[in-house]
Amino acid sequence: MKSEHRRSESWPELPYGEWKDTCATFHMWLQIVGKVRTALVPWTNHQWHVTLHLTSRGFTTRPIFYDAGAFQLDVDVVDHVLKISTSSGREGRVVLEPRTVADFYHALMGELERLGIAVRIHGLPNEVADPLPFADNERDRSYDGEYVNRFWRVLLRSAGVFDEFRGDFIGKCSPVHFFWGAMDLAVTRFSGRRAPEHPGGIPNLPDWITREAYSHEVTSAGFWPGGDSYPHPMYYSYAYPSPEGFAGAEVGPASAKWHGDLSEFVLPYDDVRKAASPEQEVRTFLQSTYEAAANLGQWDRGALEWGPGQRPSARGLR
Repeated sequence: MKSEHRRSESWPELPYGEWKDTCATFHMWLQIVGKVRTALVPWTNHQWHVTLHLTSRGFTTRPIFYDAGAFQLDVDVVDHVLKISTSSGREGRVVLEPRTVADFYHALMGELERLGIAVRIHGLPNEVADPLPFADNERDRSYDGEYVNRFWRVLLRSAGVFDEFRGDFIGKCSPVHFFWGAMDLAVTRFSGRRAPEHPGGIPNLPDWITREAYSHEVTSAGFWPGGDSYPHPMYYSYAYPSPEGFAGAEVGPASAKWHGDLSEFVLPYDDVRKAASPEQEVRTFLQSTYEAAANLGQWDRGALEWGPGQRPSARGLR
């Protein structure tokens, strides 16, 4: 019973329907936070510069260099407050509570201005249908701190598995990072070869951004809390370009299936959290879908992966 309780705490229930409204509001708040970073940092390939990262208490922009110093935004979902910290020692706060997106936007921009940080962000959300300007969004206003905390805890446990998976690869690989556009945690491996031009078409995202993101062949996997197109939390894995036969490949674990509408493999989170070893379920999914894409796409796996026994161990360096 104790082990089951610990597992439910580490891999909590996250039914999308129970926090759908909070998820929509929190998504918009994270977009605002992410756009502050995007507006002030140099461009990095595949938009790695725009992403948020996980912390032991929530999400962070990491340091943003500004004027003669730096500042960062930390979304603390334990105490439910957004903290602004500066290298000069000055601080700002925005409480995370039921409030409209417009109210959150004006509160954050006001705190930044008070701290002497001048920033203008693109005022419309990306990657969502029928977006409302942040400054005018009085519709989304829900905040259930318990579910936001659960979401972060799932991301945190997933990130640990993603990090191990990332370490097996010696080719170009993204960090394990959080894309606020679609609200997903992701890790992406690259074959090293150029890819055909992406068709684009992502809602409210310029095609040139999508094409730069997919300029080279990738396999990408991640966690997504769900949405209108798939109202359940899930792990996903896809390849671009998708090699012939990929949709019919045998992957694991048993509950992993190809989703034709999403054009990716899907592993339901509810099946993962109930497994004897959720970590192993996720790891099996990451590895098997990568191998299917890499083998069918004729990647040079010998040059891109550690061989047996080659990967150094941190324990051996202590």
